[in-house]
Amino acid sequence: MSKDIATPVRTKEILEQFGFSFKKSLGQNFLIDTNILHRIADHAEITDRTGVIEIGPGIGALTEQLAKRAKKVVAFEIDGRLIPILEKTLQPYPNVKVIHQDVLKANLHEAIETYFGDCDEVMVVANLPYYVTTPIIMKLLEEQLPLKGIVVMLQKEVAERMAADPSTKDYGSLSIAVQYYTEAKTVMTVPKTVFIPQPNVDSAVIRLHLRKEPVVVVKNESFFFQVVRASFAQRRKTLLNNLTNNLPDGKKYKEEMVDALEIINIDPKRRGESLTIKEFALLSDSLYQLLMK
Repeated sequence: MSKDIATPVRTKEILEQFGFSFKKSLGQNFLIDTNILHRIADHAEITDRTGVIEIGPGIGALTEQLAKRAKKVVAFEIDGRLIPILEKTLQPYPNVKVIHQDVLKANLHEAIETYFGDCDEVMVVANLPYYVTTPIIMKLLEEQLPLKGIVVMLQKEVAERMAADPSTKDYGSLSIAVQYYTEAKTVMTVPKTVFIPQPNVDSAVIRLHLRKEPVVVVKNESFFFQVVRASFAQRRKTLLNNLTNNLPDGKKYKEEMVDALEIINIDPKRRGESLTIKEFALLSDSLYQLLMK
């Protein structure tokens, strides 16, 4: 059996063999600690009936651990220079398919239909490039893919924002967007020392368990998110100020907004970060009737 990819010595050998140099613009930081990869795979609870989508496999360190457990792994890699490396490092694993494509442009519904027809469930497991973490997560959630869950490593600060509770400094529109679709939990933190090259910040692994239905039912989903974003536009401003300044026709309907807030028992002087997701649902439904009539 070949040696694990994710050791400092083996990683260095592979990079030297292919003359690979890191591209800062692609946020490339490769993991060189097999224990951490095992723990990520453990948190994903993969079985031999699971299909796994991986994003940004690098030289295949995590891919290898996933391939040992899963029925099938489909990995999307944007950097063409890594394709020949992955062909070599993942040669022992016939259940891996590497696709040279930007995952943000990929048709993931089609990929799931094509590759995972014989799997019982689909998980996304990845060490995500920091610069594009949020767009990738939002694509996975908004496209309503048939996923069981998502287990990804990302910047610790972003993981904290995704899993944050109301009335904390990390709570914001990203927390609400993620928690609308999933139950979010940070399951481990990862020091910068286990990467090559070392990033400037620590990382964390977050587990997102997809809900069968969104946590709240709203009259209009896109308007709900518009209200959420408006409420956090300037964190120090009151809810009423933010809504008035950031919703279409907000200034025109200021008095009606005050009435709408009163009806649902939300003080206009509160700040966006103090509202629960259920309060945001009440607020958006109330304002939807007012502004969209």
